[in-house]
Amino acid sequence: MTVQKAIEQFMDHQRTAVKVKTRKGYKQVLSRFQGQFHDYQAENIKPEEISRFLDSLTDGQGRSTKHLRYAQVKSFYNFIIDSQRLNMKNPCNANQLFKSYKACMARPRKIFDKETIDELIFKSRSDRDRLILELQARCGMRIGEVLNIKASDVTGRKIMLHEPKSGRDVEVVFMPEHIASRVAQYVAEKELAPDERVFGIGYTTVRNLVSGIGQTLGIKITPHDLRRHSATYASRNGVPLEIISKVLLRHADLKTTQIYLGKVSDSEAIRWMDILHGK
Repeated sequence: MTVQKAIEQFMDHQRTAVKVKTRKGYKQVLSRFQGQFHDYQAENIKPEEISRFLDSLTDGQGRSTKHLRYAQVKSFYNFIIDSQRLNMKNPCNANQLFKSYKACMARPRKIFDKETIDELIFKSRSDRDRLILELQARCGMRIGEVLNIKASDVTGRKIMLHEPKSGRDVEVVFMPEHIASRVAQYVAEKELAPDERVFGIGYTTVRNLVSGIGQTLGIKITPHDLRRHSATYASRNGVPLEIISKVLLRHADLKTTQIYLGKVSDSEAIRWMDILHGK
């Protein structure tokens, strides 16, 4: 099968399988791949040729971007091999490619304790700022989700997320009663129209808000650290991992949720053994 035909089939499959943003990323890479290997048979392209292509494509790029481009080409080959039942190995699995483009190990993020997060929220200067921080730290929301909430999305203890990151049509965020009542009161006091955003500010403003309060506490913190805290706090208080994953963080895969959870210290491990089995 020619590279051109293989890419056409792969992109047709992606139209129903992945989100628009993901398709754009693949299209960017594969259009360059097609330009270089237009008349080649896909199964005849050697690992060394793919390596030269990726070197040219990612020249000057960071390690994570290099790995992403490698993974996209590898995914393309996996699809073609599987759909066409080709008797071949994925050329991207060659040792030289795997080693050159392997993912860099992410440094573990600091997980902030409840007292620190509570103090951060307490120091926020307005009802708006406090609600934004609490929706992240208590309800596990992403900052982009918080800033896109419209007045009509809020109903009782629920916030409806339209076009969420997962690609689903809609997702539901559940709020503790005291936060839900304050969000409803805030919307009413502002007399917001149904299609108006509840918090009419941008990401940079929130990032500066969080980092600024963090500086007064002597810590370096980002908005996403609040979402990480919500997951770890729930886990340390005995909430089942499945609930944290499906309800609080709304992840499709439990493995993704596990990345968010902080490491368990020796003292905490001992404390949980005492809770489970008594002293």
